[in-house]
Amino acid sequence: MSEVNTSAQENNTSFTPDEVMRYSRHMIMEQVGPTGQRKLKDASVLIVGAGGLGSPVATYLALGGVGKIGIVDFDVVDLSNLQRQILHQTKDVGKPKIMSAKESLLSYNPHIDVVTFEEPLVSDNAFDIIKDFDIIVNGADNFATRYLVCDASYLLEKTVIDGSVLLFDGQATVYKPGSGCYRCLYPSPPPPGLVPSCAEAGVLGAMTGLVGSVQATETFKEILEIGENLVGRLVLIDSLSMEFRIMKIKQDPNCPLCGEKPTIKELIDYDQFCGTPPVTNFDAQS
Repeated sequence: MSEVNTSAQENNTSFTPDEVMRYSRHMIMEQVGPTGQRKLKDASVLIVGAGGLGSPVATYLALGGVGKIGIVDFDVVDLSNLQRQILHQTKDVGKPKIMSAKESLLSYNPHIDVVTFEEPLVSDNAFDIIKDFDIIVNGADNFATRYLVCDASYLLEKTVIDGSVLLFDGQATVYKPGSGCYRCLYPSPPPPGLVPSCAEAGVLGAMTGLVGSVQATETFKEILEIGENLVGRLVLIDSLSMEFRIMKIKQDPNCPLCGEKPTIKELIDYDQFCGTPPVTNFDAQS
């Protein structure tokens, strides 16, 4: 039995000549090398949303050799998406985003596994979808899904690479169990209609690439266990002035999810919590 397991592990982490050449710029880096590239190949990352943020994240993770990439989305490609959602092309309009995303990612790198979930992420399925992935990248553009990802990931002890964009601004951070969560920064959602979505206010397309690249970089660092991650720090990007600011964030001892006396121990009705109708798509930033 042990010989079978060892063989399976070697097959899973060995590289073909094509992969050696493909990842050569990683492998010559002291911080990555063949060992780090094997970590990437063995890693699994779930991306919530195959749109503005999910597109650059998924693309760079695929190009970089992350072995298993999961994508959750149930929207179809719209012409208005193409201004920022680089996974999709004009020929994909009307096609399910996860289908277009999978085709694009495998065209970039046929050595990876792309797992798709063409369904909304809700309380009934969140645990089942999230549990099999090492890291969760949040690119949803509605508060109900963002709080759901926060709660489900924390309860499953998963790291969340979080990002958001609007107009010319963006932000990103990392939440790890034991080091704070989304609710520490945003204890409650804003009143419905107070914060416009990207569909309502607009977003500079390149901003999704900028923030998505930060999320992808943080994901690579997390897998490789290198550098200083954004845990406890929120990077704020103002592209009009091209200023990057870092705001320190602390774990809230009174947080209902990760505080000293947590009250949230299971998933709730997030649409009711946020006072919004059920999510019909991830579009806008995602």
